This record gives sequence, structure tokens and C-alpha cells, in this order.
Amino acid sequence: MQSAGVSVDTLRGGSVRAVVLLVLLSLCMLHLLRGLGFRAFSMASEVYSPGTHSAAFITCPNHTVALELARGIVQRKLAACVNIVPAIKSVYEWQGKIEEDDEVLLMIKTRSSKISSLAEFVRGNHPYEVAEVISLPIEQGNPPYLKWIGEVVPE
Repeated sequence: MQSAGVSVDTLRGGSVRAVVLLVLLSLCMLHLLRGLGFRAFSMASEVYSPGTHSAAFITCPNHTVALELARGIVQRKLAACVNIVPAIKSVYEWQGKIEEDDEVLLMIKTRSSKISSLAEFVRGNHPYEVAEVISLPIEQGNPPYLKWIGEVVPE
């Protein structure tokens, strides 16, 4: 049987080649797909209670103070990680005047239960008269990362 110059054998040969190619590609991709499947399953199967962890923020007058605070915070297990963000400009009112200062920002990941201890440590070690320590609860995130925070920072 022929239709528009194409034989059934030609169509079958093309279909067989397509199936063989699909099977070969599937076998080659099996390892990759399997790894992705396991990773997706492990991320989806982790259970996180929103607000268990927090991101806290502290401004510092310079990099030296920021690094000393960050090291002290992590060494005392008050946080799993402290990011030091350089070169921020802060504009604020202090004692009735508008002030502008170059500062360094600490971005801290910790358990929510550690925020009061973190604030106490900062008050005792920060050069500012009124040090900024604010926090926001972490509602969602990468489950393995959130699990890591919980492993590093004890209750």
C-alpha cells in the first residue's frame, strides 16, 4: 500500500527507529531522572513547621565589628549562618536629627527560640547605644537547608 509516495514499510521503519531512539535515550537518562526523583521526594517529604526558624538582621558600623559579632554568634550556636552584606546606606532619625551612615548588615539564620539570646549577646557586644536586632519568622524554604539550621542550632 502506498500513499503520497510513502510506503507502509517506510513508516514502520521510521516508527521502529523512533522507538529504539526513545528507549536508548530513556536508558541514558535513567540515572539522572532517578537522582532528580529521589531529591524531589526527599525535599517534599521533609516536614517544616512555619516560624520554627527566623532570619534576623543587625546593622554594624564597619566590617571589623560585623565579623567579630558574626563569629561570636556562630561560635555560641546562636545561629547556623551569618551573612555579612557590605556597603549599605542607612538613613534614620536619631536624637531629633536625620542621620546618614555607611553600615554593614548581618543577615542571620537561626531558630526562633534563640532570638532573645541573640539580642542579649548583641547588646553586650555591639558598640551602638541602641543596636538593631530585628527578626522575621521563616515561613517556607528549602527543607534540607531548614533542617540543617535545626541541626546546627540546638534548642
